[in-house]
Amino acid sequence: MNSDFTLAVHSLALLAIKPGQMATSDYLAGSASVHPVRMRKILSLLKKSDYIASKEGAGGGFTLACRVEDVTLDKIYNLTSVGALKPKCPDSNEYCLVGANLSSVLGDIFTDAENHLTAFLQQYTIRDIIQSLKQKQL
Repeated sequence: MNSDFTLAVHSLALLAIKPGQMATSDYLAGSASVHPVRMRKILSLLKKSDYIASKEGAGGGFTLACRVEDVTLDKIYNLTSVGALKPKCPDSNEYCLVGANLSSVLGDIFTDAENHLTAFLQQYTIRDIIQSLKQKQL
């Protein structure tokens, strides 16, 4: 899995613990220790899905535009990472039983694994993440 999922959860959690405050992409990128351009890509996905809102210009930035209890982690996974578990198989010999079929067989297995993962992630919300983060602070 790539880090887009983690960056999206990070952004939503950070915006949620600062309700009503604008956060710039530079601020969010610094918080996650990534390049601002990389963070803007994630913020764009979140904005298109109406999880966050933005304001341009001086004093602008991003704010949370959703209820944290409504955002389950499977939604964020589907937005950022669906298909990321699928193994990459090299081009292979179509006349070999293994080479001709391994990609399909592994693809089916990993599709099933991803379905199980998303069902598991559906149990958790951004609110749960925030509560766990606050417990770590104690």
